[in-house]
Amino acid sequence: MATGSLAGRVALVTGGSRGIGKGIALELGGAGALVYVTGRTMTSTNGKSGSLEETAEAIRSRGGQCVPVCVDHENPSEVEALFERIKNEQDGRLDILVNNAYKGVERLLSVSGKPFWEDDPDVFDEINNVGLRNHYYCSVYAARLMVPRKQGLIVFISSAGGLRYLFNVAYGVGKAACDRMAADTAFELRKQNIASIAIWPGPVETEVIQASENGAGFRKMVKDFGKAESTEYAGRIIVHLAQNPSVMQYSGKIVTTVDYGTTYGIVDKDGAYPSNMRWIGRYLRYVPGLSWLSDWIPGCVKIPFWLLHQASNKF
Repeated sequence: MATGSLAGRVALVTGGSRGIGKGIALELGGAGALVYVTGRTMTSTNGKSGSLEETAEAIRSRGGQCVPVCVDHENPSEVEALFERIKNEQDGRLDILVNNAYKGVERLLSVSGKPFWEDDPDVFDEINNVGLRNHYYCSVYAARLMVPRKQGLIVFISSAGGLRYLFNVAYGVGKAACDRMAADTAFELRKQNIASIAIWPGPVETEVIQASENGAGFRKMVKDFGKAESTEYAGRIIVHLAQNPSVMQYSGKIVTTVDYGTTYGIVDKDGAYPSNMRWIGRYLRYVPGLSWLSDWIPGCVKIPFWLLHQASNKF
C-alpha cells in the first residue's frame, strides 16, 4: 500500500482511462488515495491505448491502489450503482470526487468553427449529457456520502470556454454551467465543510487530440500557447487542494492550475511551470508591431482576474 499525503482517503475519478482523467488518477493514487476510476473500456481494443486496465496498472506501479469500474455515464442507473458500490465497499466513505468524464471530443474537434445552426442539434447532447448532466448526478450521490462525515472535495474539470467563446456553442454552455454548478453546490455545502471547486487546466495535448485527424487546429493552438501542461499537472493541483487546510477559501471559485501551482510551488513533471494563460506576453504576439515585446515581458506580468471578469458577457 502506498503511503503519502492522501493515505486512507477514497477518491473517484470519472473518465479516467486516458487524458487528464488518467493523469489525475495517477497523481491521487501515487499520493496514497484508494482511487476508483471509471470509463467505458476495461481493456485496450484494436491496438488503441487508453483503458481502465492500463490506468489501474499504472497506479499500482506507483504503489497505489485502484478499483477500475466500467460505467456508461450516459446511463443514470449505472452512475447510481457506482456510488452504491463505493458506499458498500468503503463503509460509506468517499473523500474526493473528480467530475472529469467527457464525451464527444472528436465530434467537438470536427465541428469547431462551424456555426451552430449548420450542425445537427444532437451535438449538444453528445457533449453535455456526460460532460454536464452526469456531473450533477455524480455530485448528488457523492454529497450523500460526504455530508454525514462533514468533509469532502468535489472538483469539476472545466475550462476558459466557460468565460469566452471557444470551439462551439455547446462546449461553452457546458463549461459555463460546470463553473456555475461548482459555485452553487459550494453554497449549499459550505456549512457541511465540503469544498466544491471548478478547475481550469491550461492547454493539454491529450492522446485523443494527438491521434485525431481533426486536431491540427488545437495542436497549433497549444504550440502557439507556449509550454503546455502534462496530463498529470491538474492531478498535482487536486492532490494539494485535498490536503490544503485552507481549501474552503477556494470553494465555489474557479482555480486555474498554473496560478494555484505557482502560489504553492507545484511544478509539472519536468520540474517547470507550464505557461500561464494570463501572461500578457502571449497576447502581444498577435498585436501587429508589438509582437517583439513578447519576449521581454516577464512571466509574472499577468492579466488581473478582475479584467478577465470584465471580459465575460453577463453585464
